Amino acid sequence: MFFQFHDLATAKDRLSLIMQYAVRGKVRIREDPSVIFHFHQSLRSFILAGYILRKKKSGKRAAQSLPVPNSPLVQGSLSEEEYRDPVLVFCKAFKEYRPAQFLDFLAEVVYFSLGTFNHVPEGNIVGPYLHLCKMLDAAWLMAERKASADQRQTGDSTESKESKEIHVV
Repeated sequence: MFFQFHDLATAKDRLSLIMQYAVRGKVRIREDPSVIFHFHQSLRSFILAGYILRKKKSGKRAAQSLPVPNSPLVQGSLSEEEYRDPVLVFCKAFKEYRPAQFLDFLAEVVYFSLGTFNHVPEGNIVGPYLHLCKMLDAAWLMAERKASADQRQTGDSTESKESKEIHVV
């Protein structure tokens, strides 16, 4: 659902921009605050959905037959193992941080990016940021694989319908 409203590149760029402005302090992000708020709300839902997703059996949906891509650009920030089984990314992220910690991180960086302050966010904001970037890559990969499988399935059912029609005639 997240990728119906945000494409991967824009989402990662916007998250990176929010991080940059959050640590600058006295400079406010130039983007419309309503856009940032909408993105914040979308990421909150994404994080909570990812927490539920991590309960799914890792490896259950993994396509072990998938080759690791030749180009690291296709793989994104994922390791070979994570590329084969993207659910691992969510398992690792939520093993290290609770959902509330991700939501606190998100609220903090958005808050500091939208205002001009003399101080910057406290605590570790790099760890959750890196995990969130990897989760975006993993979720995008899962969505692409599902769309590809659905397309193959639709194509197969269309072909079988056409072949049945040919046999009937």
